[in-house]
Amino acid sequence: MNSPRIVPPGSAPGDAAPLRAGEFARLMAPAGPFEPAPHLAVAVSGGPDSLALSLLAASWARRRKGRVTALTVEHRLRAESAAEARQAGRWLKTHGISHRILPWRGEKPASGVQAAAREARLRHLADWCVRHRVLHLLTAHQMEDQAATVLLRLSAGSGGDGLAAMPLVQDLRAPDGAGIRLIRPLLAIPEARLKATLGNRGQAWIDDPSNRDRSYARTRLTVALDALGGEGMSVARLARAARRAGSDRAALDSACGELLSRAAAPHPAGFVTLDWACWRAAPEVVSLRALIRLLTAVGGRPFGPRLERVERLSESLRAAYPARAVTLGGCRIIPRRGALLICREPGAAEAALTLKPGERRLWDNRYRVHVPRRAEFRGACTLGRLGSDGIAALRRTMADGGRALETIPAPARPALPAFRDLDGLLAVPHLRYARSPGGDGCEAQYIGAGNRTGGVFGPVA
Repeated sequence: MNSPRIVPPGSAPGDAAPLRAGEFARLMAPAGPFEPAPHLAVAVSGGPDSLALSLLAASWARRRKGRVTALTVEHRLRAESAAEARQAGRWLKTHGISHRILPWRGEKPASGVQAAAREARLRHLADWCVRHRVLHLLTAHQMEDQAATVLLRLSAGSGGDGLAAMPLVQDLRAPDGAGIRLIRPLLAIPEARLKATLGNRGQAWIDDPSNRDRSYARTRLTVALDALGGEGMSVARLARAARRAGSDRAALDSACGELLSRAAAPHPAGFVTLDWACWRAAPEVVSLRALIRLLTAVGGRPFGPRLERVERLSESLRAAYPARAVTLGGCRIIPRRGALLICREPGAAEAALTLKPGERRLWDNRYRVHVPRRAEFRGACTLGRLGSDGIAALRRTMADGGRALETIPAPARPALPAFRDLDGLLAVPHLRYARSPGGDGCEAQYIGAGNRTGGVFGPVA
């Protein structure tokens, strides 16, 4: 087993100022308010950024009678990763910080390793936070990370939202659909100051060689930042541009929310009725943003469809009331009584999943579903879309002859979540149908998808 590459605290840059407790408190303030005696989770790799964040967050929490739990996702992508996780735990213990190692088991991808690792890391961290009822998860993304993200977004042709890069606070969803707050308090702090913070406390850190692997685009862009700085495109300026774009994004999000409060009528079953005339009368940039948000929520995706496709749809809808339905992003956009019905495209819904008694899961990235612990059913209980066969079965079995179906527009019915066992339909909660005793208590709560708030961005410096 390989040993971690430990960097002594004397290697910290001597010309950088350590980050002090008062300054860290000011960085945390815009992410508030926090509950009394807050319990924070901090993602820790053992590198200088996350170790410095752990020490600062622990001091911040103790002053508020709270505590910190450091979490290390042991990715097993490098031979030394297990030893690094254990070393981080030993260091944190000397500072009185609780530490947990979360192993990433299973097959690892042959390509797209960094993206897959980030996704797995967040999934494991969020799952731990939800299981332990921790609302706040802190990560140590700093100024150089933010600048590299801006360059990545520029190279991908992103618009203003993309250039806003990483927000200070962002909603994060756990595998069961529950939400936590992802907080990045160090986005305005250069890495040199975090190393100086560790040096000031006599704390060593781990050097991760993958951070210098030029096979990764982010690594190449981070290296390129030194050359770009000579042309005036410094790390600080790129990070400042991200904060300004974030401020603009927050203002647009506010206008978008105000428009949706007037024009959109969401239904608990997972579809939306949009007042076309009201939506069309809004400024184009705001109405486009509102359309993206609706397609994201109804389509069950963490991000909306490709921007150019939504722009074409928006231009068409603003030009004239549509004559026929269109599909985009897993949604159907249907003209109905002068409004627009936006509902899930049935064929795009997630495949059925099997549920055990007492289990809670997320289905179609839109519904938090639950089977009671004492549920009775024959064979396996599955949850999937209602479909045309389910609609026909309801018309035959419902006491009212299926008239309850009329409470949901016909295009939205096939994608409704439905519980089944070997005897057929168990429950369709949004139609208030339950076959006793097995279907009693089955739940499917619509929670939407995506980052509906757009995140909270720190002050522009």
